[in-house]
Amino acid sequence: MKKYSVYLLTILRILIGWHFLYEGITKLIIPEWTSKYYLLGSKWIFAGFFHWIASTPAVLKIVDFMNVWGLILIGISLFIGLYVRWSSIAGALLLLLYYVAYPPLLGFTFGSILEGNYQWVDKNLIELAALVVFASLPVGYFFGLDRWIKRWKEERPMAPVPGPTNAEVEGNYSNKRRELIRDLISVPFLGAFAYVAYRKNKWVSFEKKLLAESVDAVTSATVKSFQFTSLDDLKGTLPKGRIGDMELSRLIMGGNLIGGWGHARDLIYVDELIKKYHTDEKVMQTFELAERCGINSIIVNPATFRIINKYWHETGGKIRIISDCGVGKDFLEGIELSARGGASAMYSHGGKTDARVFANDHSIYDELARGLELIRSYGKPAGIGAHRIETIQACVEHGIKPDFWVKTLHSHDYWSAKLDLEKLDVTDPGWKDNNFCLKPQETIDFMSRLEQPWIAYKVLAAGALKPEEGFRYAFDNGADFICVGMYDFQIVADVNITLDCLANVSRTRPWRG
Repeated sequence: MKKYSVYLLTILRILIGWHFLYEGITKLIIPEWTSKYYLLGSKWIFAGFFHWIASTPAVLKIVDFMNVWGLILIGISLFIGLYVRWSSIAGALLLLLYYVAYPPLLGFTFGSILEGNYQWVDKNLIELAALVVFASLPVGYFFGLDRWIKRWKEERPMAPVPGPTNAEVEGNYSNKRRELIRDLISVPFLGAFAYVAYRKNKWVSFEKKLLAESVDAVTSATVKSFQFTSLDDLKGTLPKGRIGDMELSRLIMGGNLIGGWGHARDLIYVDELIKKYHTDEKVMQTFELAERCGINSIIVNPATFRIINKYWHETGGKIRIISDCGVGKDFLEGIELSARGGASAMYSHGGKTDARVFANDHSIYDELARGLELIRSYGKPAGIGAHRIETIQACVEHGIKPDFWVKTLHSHDYWSAKLDLEKLDVTDPGWKDNNFCLKPQETIDFMSRLEQPWIAYKVLAAGALKPEEGFRYAFDNGADFICVGMYDFQIVADVNITLDCLANVSRTRPWRG
């Protein structure tokens, strides 16, 4: 073997040791760390075993302890080169468990945080292979304490020998010193590791210091923090209703945030921000969390079908699509595209329907009627969507009877609702993206007379109202279902708010779905 190969193998061993040690120490200094949710996310052949561990507190406590201290001890061993063969075997077994828990196979990495893209081969498998190689190599292939101990044992005098000359003594001492320095090659790395660990533990965000500690006053936005709820915080099972033969959760996920439509008023950067946040992996995590919380459907534009079909294919998820059919040259083409994309229910896009009704385009009514029949020919529930109550009234006047309505509903109890009310006409270039239900009381009164189920959307006026207020307002005033855009960290809280509202609902309109 080349002389420099020993140095390269030693550095590789130290780097892997650094990784193990840092992972272990990081977990150790975080009191709330647990492998529970990592284990619960496993889906491959040993998923049942991992789920059992996560669901058995006594076993989980032991597994967490062994995981943390296994990482630390293996890391130290690899770092200093002591008992490398045994620590390599132990490390390889630990990495094998990580690998089978989240194998880099199509659909099985879903739910885990990845810093790259893997297929079959990931960093766990690469480090595992390196450790297997380490376990098979003789001690002399690495600099470290194992090599120093082996050399010390071999150099112990076994019998009296003639006294060496001064030159021999000096040369022997010099060789031993060089070898000792080589075997202690990890000392500088260990010092660097200690410094990094210390700095990480003591690090304080400059932004945090600036905003929270060194200011004359703070605004409410400065001191607010998200409460990231987990599945353990769910209060119960989300009730369901029916539209035709389709069973739907009372809370339906809205697809605007996932599609990048933020309705952020003057904050023009928000659409781009939410697109950056909603990577494919994040969107699929959001879908899975929603389904685990009992949300079984999502209202989306067909432009978002790609990621939903990917979610179905890669994870076996069952979330249902309610399509607004807002693509193509007209409603009929939108229906065809939605049906091919796997929609479970379809309706006319609210904005497009409003625009044609207010433009006195009478052909819209014939198109709507034909569209509803086309949807039903696919065996799917057929609906009509609108922002303006005048659109719903016009459809009723023309004898159009959908299987369900999708109509906006929210109060005007937010400041920007008061702006330019006279210009809030979707056919007017002066329309402002700040009010989605211009006549809430007229909407409530008219919808109370309709017998078809009603999905209310924009119930928070695109984030202007608190969920506790918007959800209750919608359910109390006749909505059978509500559609709400949600980030992943809001899902559990939104489900709990829905449960609270439905447990004490006060409505005069009978449940229609």
